Parts: sequence; structure tokens; C-alpha cells
Amino acid sequence: MRTADQLVARTVRHSGPWLGVLVLTSVTGALAELALPFVLGRTVDGLVAAGPAGRTWLGVCAAVVTLIAVCDVVGVRASGESGARATRWLRVRILRHVLGAGPAMTRRFPEGDLVTRLGVNAEEIGRAPESVVTGATLVVPTAGGVVALVLIDPWLALTLLAGLALIALVLRAFLHTTTSLAGDYQRTQGDIAARLVDALAGARTIAAAGTEERERERVLAPLPRLRLHAMEMWRANARAGVRAGAVVPLLEVAVLGVGGLRLAAGDLTAGELYAAARYVVLGAGLGSALGYVSRLARARAAAGRLVEVAAEPPVAYGDLPLPPGPGTLELRGVTSGVLAGLDLVVPGGSSVAVVGRSGTGKSLLAALAGRLVDPERGQVLLDGVPLPDLSSRALGEAVGHAFERPVLVGETVADAVGLGLGDPAPAAVREAARAACADAFVRRLPLGYGTPLRRAPMSGGERQRIGLARAFAHGERLLVLDDATSSLDTVTERQVGRALAGELRGRTRLIVAHRAATAAAADRVIWLDGGRVRAYDSHTALWRDPAYRAVFQAAPPDEDTVGDGTVEGAAGNAASRGDGEASQADAASRAEAAVRAGKS
Repeated sequence: MRTADQLVARTVRHSGPWLGVLVLTSVTGALAELALPFVLGRTVDGLVAAGPAGRTWLGVCAAVVTLIAVCDVVGVRASGESGARATRWLRVRILRHVLGAGPAMTRRFPEGDLVTRLGVNAEEIGRAPESVVTGATLVVPTAGGVVALVLIDPWLALTLLAGLALIALVLRAFLHTTTSLAGDYQRTQGDIAARLVDALAGARTIAAAGTEERERERVLAPLPRLRLHAMEMWRANARAGVRAGAVVPLLEVAVLGVGGLRLAAGDLTAGELYAAARYVVLGAGLGSALGYVSRLARARAAAGRLVEVAAEPPVAYGDLPLPPGPGTLELRGVTSGVLAGLDLVVPGGSSVAVVGRSGTGKSLLAALAGRLVDPERGQVLLDGVPLPDLSSRALGEAVGHAFERPVLVGETVADAVGLGLGDPAPAAVREAARAACADAFVRRLPLGYGTPLRRAPMSGGERQRIGLARAFAHGERLLVLDDATSSLDTVTERQVGRALAGELRGRTRLIVAHRAATAAAADRVIWLDGGRVRAYDSHTALWRDPAYRAVFQAAPPDEDTVGDGTVEGAAGNAASRGDGEASQADAASRAEAAVRAGKS
């Protein structure tokens, strides 16, 4: 838990100026509470003596009580502000890391689980400043109570210290136990969230199959486990509360008993005994830290979950620009997932289709070409430069991706097309949309390119055209189209094909194809079979092979797998059934958009 504790400490330090206010009010309030018994004792003695000092101490007592109340009010505001700032800093930091890690992050953590970590868990860590500061300030009156009792009578102080040692042991054991139990609870929460996101991604399939009840049971299957963890935390809290609660009154009785004997012996005054009784209450107040320790334990457990996310390395970029060149793509001995030992050269400015049956690695090859995935072995080069050596800006400007089911990111349609371009010129956005046959329908929207995406309902084909426009706006040298025209009607597909063969002809085009017509329009075809290149020739030459023709005569293929050869989650399964729901193409699209956004 050392790394998790370090994350909690950094979060506390990034709570902003309100953390200082919280510390000031907490310490001041603690000191005022520490002074209150002394002031009350002097007030009692003064009033008993019926002298003028009694009225003076009464005024001081009223001032101390007022100060405590003011510190409480300001402390509540400071606690909320510091917690909000800490949570914001943590979420921005972790979200930047998640987006920087690219598709590898969603292959390790389900999307719903990531949302839980960035949402609920980050908020629990954000409460750490209040727990740490307020819990730490409880030590002030405890230490002050011990010192005061030493000054009043050392025997009273020794009695208090013995009880405090027992309370400290109870709190320490409670912290470790609750941290472990809270981690189990949070993991189960993430499991439920992941199942729910999967179900929402395949909502149409579930509705069509009439399996809503069965899916509800699947999503909520971990609920009994969640309840079990919650009950275990409650029992741990109850046990610690009982132990601390038993120590505190016994401690007070012991101290007061010793004080009574000292009073009877004439070694204490009535005011001193009253002050000692109050200091015992303050000193034993360490037992009330149970709530703060519980919140700190949840923060530590949540920090452990975010540390797991931070352990996924981000995509590392070089600092090289691309030299002048036509966009030649080269794979040298590339092995990754189902692909093994690929050696390929895609000439600059050419159009090359990638075909093959399901699971042969078509989408993986497309991901490797644009560095959405790094190969396990081998190199991928663009105009002679290994892709990892390129700067993020150079790679983002050179390569454009379009997917079967694009995820549109941004506030408006123009934002979705120009994602990652900084502040693109409106003319450039319109030109890219025109090439993708999207300009006409975008102009018909209520606000044209300024229409908010949430108010621009689109068909699957229209979304694909926006996705194509985004790729055309980016890919100055290489366009990677992963079945990006599958939802287009025949006429629109031909128009996009003419744009690819015409005004976009100067760019290298790598096109994952499932239709014979798409492969026929390409200059050459890469035929993948069993993770290897079976042939690399023109469509006309390959068409003579019955096995090649059978690739297009087979049933519609499932989505290719990326990385480990598996389709992840119910969303991927829904996509493989062809229901139009989220798929790995979505994940790749989101990751590509996130990694490129703001870096070009």
C-alpha cells in the first residue's frame, strides 16, 4: 500500500489554498477546545469566590466558545472546497494517463470499471484532505490534555496515557482491516459497473432477443457479494467502536477516581479536578477518530485501484518529424497477436485493400499501421521512420483513421471532424466533409457544422461519413480505413471511392475490405490467412483462386480481434452478431481520438 499512500499524500498536497484554511481552522478550533476546560475551571473558581475575576473569565469563556463555532463553520466550507480541488486534480491526472495509454487501457480494464475508478474511487480519495487534517488535529487536544494533566497531577497523566495506548492499537488494527474490506467492496462495484456498460452497449440485441430479465440477473449477480463486503465493513466498524467505546468511559472513571483521591488528600482544588475531568474527555477524544480512520481507509483502498490504472504505461512518442516522402508504409518482421512475421511494403500513394476471413488479423494490421497498437516484435515504418520515433504531432498529422462504427467526439459536428487539429479552418473542415460525402447532410442540420452532436441524430452511414471526414482532415500521408464504408449505400460508397481515387490519390490508403467491389477498386490486395500474408497482388490476379473468391462468398465476418486474439466483453460479442452496437472498432476509435486530440 506504500504507492497508494503516496498517491493519497500527493492528492492532499494538491487541495489548493483551502487546505491551508482547513488546517488553520482545525488547529485553531482544537486549541480553543483545549483551552476551554482551563477557562471553564477558572470561571468556576472565580464565580465560587464571588470576585470580579469571575465576570472576566465568563467573558473569556464566551469568546472561546464563539471561536470554536466560527472555526467549525469555516472548516466545513474549507473541507468541501479542498476536497473538490483534490478530486479534480486527481481525475485530470488519471484521465490524461488513461487517454495517453491508448487502446491498451481498455484491453486491461473494462470500460465500466474505469468509469468507477475515475468517478466514485477518485471522489473517495478526494475526501482524504478532510480525513487527514481533521483526524490529525485530534492529536492536538489529546497531546494538550496529557500535558495539562502533567501540570495538574502527573498520576492523572499516566492513567490517561495507558488508556490512549489501547485506543491507538484499536485504531491501527481498524485501519488495516477496513482498507482491505473497502478494496473488496470497490472491486465489486467496478464489476457491476462493467457488466452494466456491456449490457447498455448491447441493448438492441437484448431487446430483440427478449432476454432483459436474464441480463438484469447477470448485471446484478455480484450484488450479494457487494452486500457481504458492506456487512463486513459494518461489523469491523462496530467491533472497533465497541472496543474504543469501552476504553473511553473506563479511562474517564479511572482518571476521575485518581483525581478524587488527590482531591481528598488536598492536592487538588475543585476547579482543578473539574479541569482535569474536561482534559480527560479531550484526551480520550482520540477514540472519536474512528469515522475519519474509516474514510481514510476507503481512500487508501481507492488509491490502490487508481495506482493499478497508473501502472499501465502510456504510449511513448519520439521527437522526430517525418521527412519528405510519399507515405510509404513498411512492416519488417512484425509479430503481434494472430499476425506472425509480416514483411510488407505499401508503396506511397497507392491504394491497398486488406482481406481475409474472420480472425485473420485485418483490424490488427490496420491498428499497427497507424500505431494504435505496437508490435510485439518487428518494426512499422512510415517513409523510413519507425513509428515510435515520430512525435505525437507528426504522427497525428500524417495518419488518419476511420472505423466501422466511429465514436464522434466534441461539442459540435465541426469539432468531430476537426478533432485533434487544434483550431482548424472552417474551409478545411468543409473540404474534408465534402470528400466524405457528408457536407450535404451536415448543411441540412439546424446549425450546420455548428450543430451540437447531441442534437444531431445520425444514421450509421452518416456517422461513418463524419468518421471518414475526420480521417481525411488528418491523414496527410496515410489513410487507414477499417471497414469504414460498410454502412454506406452503394451510391455513396462509389462517391467516396471516387474521392479516394481522385483528390485523395496522393495519399497512401490501407483499406480493410469485406466487399469484393472495394478490393477490386484498390491497386493491390493483401490477402491474410491464418495470421500470415497468403498473397499480395492485384484483385484481378487473385480472383482466379477459388479460395480467394470464397473469402467474399462466406457469411459476413465477425469483427477482427486486436492484440490478444479475443473480442472483449458483451459489447464485442454484440458487434460480432452484426447488431450495430459498440465493438472493438468503437474502442479503437475512442482511443485514437483521445490519443490524437490536443496533441497535433
